[in-house]
This record gives sequence, C-alpha cells and structure tokens, in this order.
Amino acid sequence: MTTDDTAETHRPYVSDETEMKEYTWSAVIMGALLGIIFGASSLYLVLKVGMTVSASIPISVLSITLFRLFSNLTGTRRSTILENNIVQTVGSAGESIAFGVGVTMPALMILGYEMDAARVLVVASLGGLLGVLMMIPLRRAFIVKQHGKLSYPEGTACADVLIVGEQGGSSAKTVFTGFGVAAVYKVLMNGLKLWNDTPQRALGFFKGAAVSGEVAPELVGVGYIIGTRISCVMVAGGVLASWVLIPAIKLFGDGLTTPLFPAAKLIRDMTPAEVWKSYILYIGAGAVAAGGIISLLQALPTIAVSLKAGLADILAGRNAKTSKSAPRTERDLPNWVVVVGSGALVVAIAATPTLGLGFGFKGMIGALLIVLFGFLFVTVSSRLTGEIGSSSNPISGMTVATLLLTCLIFVLMSKLDPTGGWVGKNARLTALSIAAVVCIAASNGGTTSQDLKTGYLLGATPRYQQLGLLVGALSSALVIGLTLILLNDASTVYAKRDFPSIRAPVAELTKSEPLKGPDAAFDSARYKIWNVGEGDVPGLPQGKYLVDDAGSVKYLADPGINGVESRRLDGSTALKYNAPKARLMSLIIDGILTNKLPWGLVLLGVGIALVLELCRVPSLPFAVGVYLPLSSSTPIFVGGLLRWIADAWTKKKESDMSPGILFSSGYIAGGAIAGIVVALLTLNPALSKGLDLSEKFAGAARSDWTSIVAFAGLASLLLLVGGGKWLTDKEKAHH
Repeated sequence: MTTDDTAETHRPYVSDETEMKEYTWSAVIMGALLGIIFGASSLYLVLKVGMTVSASIPISVLSITLFRLFSNLTGTRRSTILENNIVQTVGSAGESIAFGVGVTMPALMILGYEMDAARVLVVASLGGLLGVLMMIPLRRAFIVKQHGKLSYPEGTACADVLIVGEQGGSSAKTVFTGFGVAAVYKVLMNGLKLWNDTPQRALGFFKGAAVSGEVAPELVGVGYIIGTRISCVMVAGGVLASWVLIPAIKLFGDGLTTPLFPAAKLIRDMTPAEVWKSYILYIGAGAVAAGGIISLLQALPTIAVSLKAGLADILAGRNAKTSKSAPRTERDLPNWVVVVGSGALVVAIAATPTLGLGFGFKGMIGALLIVLFGFLFVTVSSRLTGEIGSSSNPISGMTVATLLLTCLIFVLMSKLDPTGGWVGKNARLTALSIAAVVCIAASNGGTTSQDLKTGYLLGATPRYQQLGLLVGALSSALVIGLTLILLNDASTVYAKRDFPSIRAPVAELTKSEPLKGPDAAFDSARYKIWNVGEGDVPGLPQGKYLVDDAGSVKYLADPGINGVESRRLDGSTALKYNAPKARLMSLIIDGILTNKLPWGLVLLGVGIALVLELCRVPSLPFAVGVYLPLSSSTPIFVGGLLRWIADAWTKKKESDMSPGILFSSGYIAGGAIAGIVVALLTLNPALSKGLDLSEKFAGAARSDWTSIVAFAGLASLLLLVGGGKWLTDKEKAHH
C-alpha cells in the first residue's frame, strides 16, 4: 500500500463531519498553566542532568481529570476529547523550550556575559515560535503522507491515553500521588534539611575514587522512565569518570612538580572535584560533542529524505487545503503566515541588541544562518521524532553542529575581513545566539510534530492545534526564562577575591548590584559588575566580578548554574546545577574562536565515544554520564533498576501510560517544582534559616544512613506502583 493510500484510508477517532467544542478558552488556559508547571520542572531537570522527558502524557491525564472534577462540582458540560487534546498541545511546548533554554543560555555566563531576563526571554520566545511556524508546512509531508511509516511513538501513545481517558480510570490519582510524595520529600530534605541530599564516601583503598548518590525523587523518576538500558549506560559513564579517569590522573600525576594544563594547581594537591573540573570536564565535553555528531551523521539519510519531502510538499502549493471548504481535519494555518511570521521573528532577533546580531553585514549572515539551520534541523527533528521518538532525538548533536559550522564560518570570514569583529568577544555572543534559537526551534519542532500526530489520529483541526502551539510556546517561554534567572540567582555564591595588581576599567562599567541571598547579610554595599571572558584579562580567570569604585576586585559572583563555589559567606552550602550541555556550548565557542581549548583532553573524549559506537553502545548517554558527577547518575541507575524489577515482577514491559511511568512523572514534576520553591526560599535568608532544622536533629541530619533510608522508602513506593501492588485500577486489573 502506498503512503497516499494509507492517508486516504485513515479514519480518525472523531470523524471529519463531526463538529464539537475544541479550541476553547478553558482548554487554552488549562494547557498554558500545565505547560508552565511542566516546563519549569523540565528546566530544573535539564540543568541537573542535561535531559528531559516527554510531558504530553501526564498533561493529558491531568487535563481529563481536572476538567471532569470541575464538571462534577459545577454541573457544567464535560470537556470533549478534542478540548483535552488542545490542553496537551498547548502544554507540551513547555518541555521542549525548557530543554533548548537550559542547554544554551547558561553558557552566556561562562562566556563573560550577563544572563539577563531580556536576553533569555527573547531567545526562548522567538526560538519556540520559529519551531512551530517552520513545522506547519511539513505536516502533510510527515504526518499525513507518511502515516503508517513514521510512528511518532509519544504522539501515538498520547492519542491512546486521550481515547482511554474518555472511559475513566485512576491514572490521574497516580500522577497526583507521585507529585505529592516527591514534593513533601524534597521539602523535608532541601527545605527543612532533615537529611543530606548527596551522601558520599571516599574509598580509602582506591585513591581518588568515591561512591556518592543524589537521593532526589526527580532523578529516580527519570531513570524509571528512560528504562534499564539507557540508565545503565549513563551510570557506566559516571563509573568511568569517578573510578577510572580521576584515579588514573591522580596515580600518574602525583609526581608532577608543575601544574598540568589547563589546571593551575599541582595534581597531588587537588581534590577529586578539582580534578573533575580541570580535566574530566573537557574529556566529557569531547565525548558529548562526538556522541551528538555521530547521532547526527547516522541520521544523514533521513535528513536528505526529510528535506526532499518537505520542500516538495511546500512547492506543491498545499495551501489550498486551508480554505473553509476543505475538510476540517485538513485546515492548516496558511503558508503566508509561516513566511511572514518567520521573517518577522528573524527581524526581531536581529533587532534585539543584547543578542549581538544587528542589521549590519554580520547580522545579515547571522539571520541567514538562523533561517537555513532552523529549517534544516526543524525538518530533521520532526522526521527523527517520527522514527525514534522525542527522548532519543539528537537535538544536542544538531546544536553542536550549528555551533561548529557557525564558528567555522566566522573564522573564515575573519580571514577575509580581519577588521569585521568575527572572532572577538561579541562574536561569541552572536554564535551562541544563533545556536540557541536553532536549538529551541528544533526541539519545539519535534514536539510540534508529535502533537500534530496525536491530533491526526484523534481527528483534531490542525489550525487550532497550531494556534495552541504558538500560545503555549509564548506563555511557557516567558515563565521558563524567569525560572532560569531565579534558579541561578538563588544559588549564586559570593566568594571573596583579591587581585592587587589588577584594576577594572571602572569608567566602562555601567551596571552595579548588591550581594543577593544569604550573603547579603554580610555586606550591604553596591558594587560595579565586571564580566570577564576566557583570556580577556591576563591573570584573571573568567567569571563575573564585583568591584569597588576604585576598580579593586572584591567578590567573584559564582553562578548557581555551572558554578564551582558552593560555600556561602555564612558557611552554609548552596545547591549548584551542572548544566552539562551548556558548558559544552561555551567550550566549543571558546575553543574555535580563541583557540585555547585543551584539545588533547577533548580528543580523549572523542576516542571514548568512537569506542562505544564501535561496540554498538549509544555514546551520547554514556558521554553525559562521564560529564556528570557520579552522584547524579547513581539515582538514575536506581530508577532503571526499579523498572527492570517491575517488568520482571509483572512479566510485561510497561507502556507509556502504565502506573509506574505515571507515578515517575509525578516524582519528576513534584521534585522539580518543590526544588524551585525551596530555591525561592533561599532568596529570603531569614525564612530559609527559620525552616532549617538540621541543628535540632544534627545526629540524624548529618548521617548518611538517614539519607539512604529516606531514599529507600521513596524507591520502594515507586516499585510498589510499578509492580502493580499499589495505586492500580482494580477494575482494569480484573479484566
């Protein structure tokens, strides 16, 4: 049967002729609110471990339940299946935008720029909208004409959830219970500080090695959802870094009498954390970059097919289908909206001075790259999502490819025009802005295609879904940008610094600020902000510094995201976010445009990725495991192990709407949202200190056994749900 035949014989759940409520204010508002919640939790997750999980299914489940509850309480009509589909369509944009923002925007601080709200909001909003617009003309090529060939696993599963939801069930209770358990657990751990969140024990018999684990509900939930194989691969990367590479560096470097580049300290005087920062970070970055590029190269045949199909469909003039005389399920937004909207967004990006493009020659090149790479990778992302799903979509590889090609083009232009500012500090900002917009657009393009597949199976009106996606992208982007700023500010540490021979250019520094958070209690003065990039000032490491009116450095404002200082002025410890892929973006930009990357370490990581691919092991999750501390990979591994036990217990593999998966989604959302709330509390030192009970229960709070017992209880609840012993729908189980 041909693809067109398949499209013609497709019968949606709601027929073309059926007219029912679909794009209503209640559905749009509900979707926007749920999108904000799951978008914020996804951002928290991507900053912790560099990955997210699909939010469409839990949003669908919650939509059905909340609307049904409202109907029962008020006596109003129940929501239709197409309204619930609009809710998940609007809400799903938050997760994809959170990934793109978390992967790229924190690199601003590493490159010596302020991660101010305006800059983040513009990139998040315009990148998200661009991803939706560029996917619209591809709908017929991928969703309709390839029906039966491209499965779109999350989109198909979401349609199944919505259809089953019409018949009731206890699915939402499972999500809500998981959310509540995780939120209470997280507040007790990080808010009241009743137990340590990361127990660790050095291995005395194995120099440089340690065992550790972050006992967080959101991480064990991620491990359960991604499954046993990928979670094992990730922890294997962590084991290689913590039990092989760090001990090897300590073993062979102990006898050195001079620091080994890029470190400025003798290896024998370094802690394992310092070895990780100076060496493992670059090895992991090389492995992540290589893994992303390999996954992209493996998709080259798909890229060619995708572009051919997409361009052919656009050139064929499918816009005639948008008229009111066309069947309801074939009405898209017109192509002129796509062209005019995309052009307006690119102009808006160029017009934003904080992004480094402008309307000059360099800005024109940047705008052209955004359009070219944006359409290329939205097309690739949409096609790959149909084949392998959103979770396996190599968005990181596409972003790395965009960044590499952009930086190489800038280097080439600098040879032709040495005075054009193609490799200076501003060029780094321009390159990151281009990559960030493309990354967010590609990520949201893949999610958009999943949503349109769900709508195609249900019989939704594409135009309404596309409008909903634009609303969801904009509303989620605004909140996600502010959440990113909040999390960074709440975990910023002010470390005292003194560089007597260095004076800041005070006359050029226009911005000033006081210390924030708990550290503000020790110093109420305002200081000028001095952002220093890699190599900008000889003898001064990159970072954000606070200087007095005389130009003397007083503090390093070590950021909450990708920062290295965790001890505050009052002696308390701040929670830090690794944001591994954002660090990678900054390394690529600095490495190519300033030629100061320790290529030997990076190539070691590339070699590790190649070995894994030759052994048929997915290199990207392994590389992320190398990059992350072992403490982050361990709970993910525990989640994967619980999934394996639950599958063996029930003698079947869990589906995307099984109790264990839904309970894990609750863990992720509850743990992440509670983490954000606790971060908010730290901005008020008095309130944060008043909640801290660690001194009252010092014995238990400082014992690693308390952490282990609490985490064991959390894991046991997930196993009981996944194994069908708790929160099961007894009626369905009986049948």
